[in-house]
Amino acid sequence: MSASEQVPQPAGDPARFAYWVPNVSGGLVTSTIEQRTDWGYEYNRKLARLAEDNGFEYALSQVRYMASYGAENQHESTSFSLALLLATERLKVIAAVHPGLWHPGVLAKFGATADHLSGGRFAVNVVSGWFKQEFTALGEPWLEHDERYRRAEEFIRALRAVWTEDHAELAGDFYRIRDFSLKPKPLNTADRPHPEIFQGGNSTAARAMAGRVSDWYFSNGKDFDGVTEQLTDVRTAAEAAGRTAPKFGLNGFLIARDTEKEAREVLREIVAKADSEAVRGFGRAVQQAGSSTADGKGMWQDSSFEDLVQYNDGFRTGLIGTPEQIAERIVAYKRLGVDLFLLGFLHYLEEVEYFGERVLPLVRELEVQDENRTEGVLV
Repeated sequence: MSASEQVPQPAGDPARFAYWVPNVSGGLVTSTIEQRTDWGYEYNRKLARLAEDNGFEYALSQVRYMASYGAENQHESTSFSLALLLATERLKVIAAVHPGLWHPGVLAKFGATADHLSGGRFAVNVVSGWFKQEFTALGEPWLEHDERYRRAEEFIRALRAVWTEDHAELAGDFYRIRDFSLKPKPLNTADRPHPEIFQGGNSTAARAMAGRVSDWYFSNGKDFDGVTEQLTDVRTAAEAAGRTAPKFGLNGFLIARDTEKEAREVLREIVAKADSEAVRGFGRAVQQAGSSTADGKGMWQDSSFEDLVQYNDGFRTGLIGTPEQIAERIVAYKRLGVDLFLLGFLHYLEEVEYFGERVLPLVRELEVQDENRTEGVLV
């Protein structure tokens, strides 16, 4: 029996957990601190099996096409995701993809095959892209920020149409589909008519797009106020579009240790040993993403040097401390409306197992307590 199966489950919808697949070299922090992790397949196969036995329902394969800011080597996300799906039994694997480098019909075909091979566990994360050089080096045009999100929204509409309709049609600004029928289509169930579609981004354009078309919205690391603001905006956009709001995923870098002092010392060492040149280069590259928007609001716009050492602002979520402190913070975020926690770690194998054994049981206990309070039963 796996560690996660031994943990009492709340009757309602429990917090879900995903992990960043380290299919890119350099680990999850841009620092010279030791990171006992590896970007190769054998390591990741072992990690995926360990993760699904320790409470992780999802894994997200990163997408990089060329070396950048400490990520010297990269495995392609869709093929790597399929390999992990075939190596596991329950884990859902999310492949990150870039519109502009994929045609939605081609990805739909790949996704349908991956879905059948994995028994319905394939998912996709549509990212608009921040790394200009990846596009220009491949001879593809680099669009202005909000135009990238317009293209991503059209990409999702096309993907969903091909997955769910016969004789799909789309006459868009970026993609054209004419009488296209995909067979076989992905596996279809009552609660899953097609593979889940995730989307990232913090900008106004990203939030509005998520409300209109996405199944899941991924946020960079945020504190409670930041999460509340984004949830409000995404739900407002969904209501205006006449649809159910997407589920909400939050990025966080988790440092769980037996004492808070130990955990804080690990964070201090990560930042002290940061690769300053790489962090500053990354900062210059990504902070244009928000500054180019009409309202100057977007990913990484208010990120400090320390925040950027974990390249998706993972420290800002505050999942650093003892198992008890982290469990309490996770459940506090859940109360706000966070459905999924996308986690990164310094030493993946050891820390994923520590999470399953020490943190997850406390999260589930707190969730049960919340349910009992709601029902008027004090514990």
